[in-house]
Amino acid sequence: MRQPAKVLWYDRAKYVHMEFCVENSRDVKVDIEEHKIIFSCLNEDNIQMYNEIVLYDRVQPKDSREKRSDRSITCFLRKWKEKVAWPRLTKENNKPAWLSVDFDNWRDWDAEEEGEMALAEHYLDLINKVTDKGAPPSMDDLDDLDDDI
Repeated sequence: MRQPAKVLWYDRAKYVHMEFCVENSRDVKVDIEEHKIIFSCLNEDNIQMYNEIVLYDRVQPKDSREKRSDRSITCFLRKWKEKVAWPRLTKENNKPAWLSVDFDNWRDWDAEEEGEMALAEHYLDLINKVTDKGAPPSMDDLDDLDDDI
């Protein structure tokens, strides 16, 4: 008996992140190919979890990674075309019941990149203001304070 694992996913400029939600997994196998990912493992009840996902777009298998923890298996799939948003994870337009968007980690990375550029420009302005302060203030009056103490 086998069943699909619950999958959460989100998109970034360079990577697509996937999380296979299987606690205490064993015998984990992740096969990342250019157009699909095949995942299998045994869960804590010895039920085989299996997902074969034909991806929306092409990925770079050699630059993609997976990481196992006690709660899940996370995959980082390097996009073939960076900075191209994926509107969905699968090539097909239908959404399987076991697949969900990870809204806790989802960001509009186009706007995020613009925000980072604005923040970088803001810090550059601050640095330029700090470096162009002019002559330091006179501290001649500090000697008078020592006499008062």
